[in-house]
Amino acid sequence: MTDLASERRRMATVLVNEGALKSPWLRAAVETVSRERFLHPGVFLDEGRTWRPVTAADTDPAEWLKIAYSVDTLTTQLDGHLTADQAGEPVVGVPTSSSTDPATVVGMIETLDLARGHRVLEIGTGTGYSAALMCHYLGEDNVTTVEVDAQVAARADAALEAVGFSTWAVTGDGLLGHPYRAPYDRVIATCAVRRIPYAWIRQTRPGGVVLSTVGSWPWGTGLAKLTVGDDGTAEGSIVGRSSFMQARAQAVTPVAGDLSARTAYADSERPALMSPTVLEEWMPAFLAQLAAPGAQFVRAMDGDGSPLLYLFDPEKESFAEFLADGESWTVRQGGPVALWDDVERSLVTWQDAGAPGIDSVRLRVTPASHRYWIDQVPSLRWEHRIT
Repeated sequence: MTDLASERRRMATVLVNEGALKSPWLRAAVETVSRERFLHPGVFLDEGRTWRPVTAADTDPAEWLKIAYSVDTLTTQLDGHLTADQAGEPVVGVPTSSSTDPATVVGMIETLDLARGHRVLEIGTGTGYSAALMCHYLGEDNVTTVEVDAQVAARADAALEAVGFSTWAVTGDGLLGHPYRAPYDRVIATCAVRRIPYAWIRQTRPGGVVLSTVGSWPWGTGLAKLTVGDDGTAEGSIVGRSSFMQARAQAVTPVAGDLSARTAYADSERPALMSPTVLEEWMPAFLAQLAAPGAQFVRAMDGDGSPLLYLFDPEKESFAEFLADGESWTVRQGGPVALWDDVERSLVTWQDAGAPGIDSVRLRVTPASHRYWIDQVPSLRWEHRIT
């Protein structure tokens, strides 16, 4: 137990030094709650092209604690079902559940501005570790956590019980919230959403806070912090970068198949005013998702090894194909929506305004739409209507 306590204190010190952990109550929670309890039956370590399974049962105790109290994200499930105890050797797969890096976990909890007596709804229980940290301060009866994956939810519930928190752990679609325990003072999502469900706004008290990562790309997503008003709307801003797995009900199906067939018939062709590789940067990627919601950025390779870049919006049956010619690019566009025209217009305006950071973006959610804008650039406004 001394070693466990020492590891928790060491991790807390690292998080303080990184500037993520600030509140004395949260430091006390980090130093008390056993993260390793929430990693059973094991984790997958990234080895590049494969994932190496590591379990507590088959690992030296000192090595297991070193892994458990690292400040890394630890993948706990692949492909929606595979856990480390079911894989005897390195495997290929897509992460579908994880224990998020502790700096992100405590940073988001700090951003909630929690106070004694607050009732919290967490969307995406995952391992249950973040719920346990909040239970330590607020009490188990004031935390409700919802997980869509029944196996993940069962493991999290068992871990929460093991550390002494019989909290409200629910298996279900978190995008619907949990109206039976509403209203809440705080809603926190540990997954990314294309849009913030209005159910979360409806289930939050006026003056309460909703905190969620918005965006549908693996990068270029932002952490939205909204305050709910008396009129049933919510307004706030993007407070920083954030990256989480997509909520399963809103997950985007990657574009696949014959890309040349998808781009065979273009309605226009012109020189691009800027390189599409700018979309590999965080803020331009975020702006692209505002300007062309539903679009996906796709990288491919031509037969001669030259790069091919695309924007696709399968729902709108539209595309933009980028062809490199030395240092310049040509864009071919097809379909009802000229995707690159919309994205490029926003990016040029943003650059001309001095390239303000992601925390300059404000957001208002109503029952009918999401509105984004940048105060100092009046022409940068986007409305995503809910149909």
